[in-house]
Amino acid sequence: MGRKRVVDQQSILDAAEQVVARDGAANLTIERVAAEAGVSKATVLYDFKSKQAIMEAVIERAFQRDNAAHGEVEAALQQSGSSSVAASRIVTASAPPPDDFRNAALNLSAALVLDQGLRKKMQLNQAAVLDRIRETEASPRGAQLAYLALEGLKLLEHFDFHHFDSAERARILREIHWLVTAEPGEVPLPTT
Repeated sequence: MGRKRVVDQQSILDAAEQVVARDGAANLTIERVAAEAGVSKATVLYDFKSKQAIMEAVIERAFQRDNAAHGEVEAALQQSGSSSVAASRIVTASAPPPDDFRNAALNLSAALVLDQGLRKKMQLNQAAVLDRIRETEASPRGAQLAYLALEGLKLLEHFDFHHFDSAERARILREIHWLVTAEPGEVPLPTT
């Protein structure tokens, strides 16, 4: 019978996230992940055969965490009779992202932009959310607009472009929530 592994994949991914947050995705190396995790390079390579495999796993875990957090809120809202994909996203967005997550989000986003394979994972994740909105919301167009507004808010904050004070943030989220049930009509686009 072999020895029980002491290091699990999650702790290696935790270390990889730390490296990405601190040093940037471009500076992620197997050696840095091993040093951050306090393990040998061989231990990292046992589970993740390359830097690319580590980055893909970090991105995939980030999507899973984000989707799980939204799912938990959606389930809680369902208990109260007001479930909606868009509403769960608004509740989740009610608190700004933690400062320690902001660097990781910014650096992971840079990796998504630079790597077509990683970007494809983001595209599939976004398409799945938009499909759920179209399939489940009472007002799919209004809910989709609300989702787009929330994503814009997240990008501003995650990329450290702008921060809203709590009162303004609450007002914006109330107005975004109004969009969830809105039935937008055909409006002509402005022309020059």
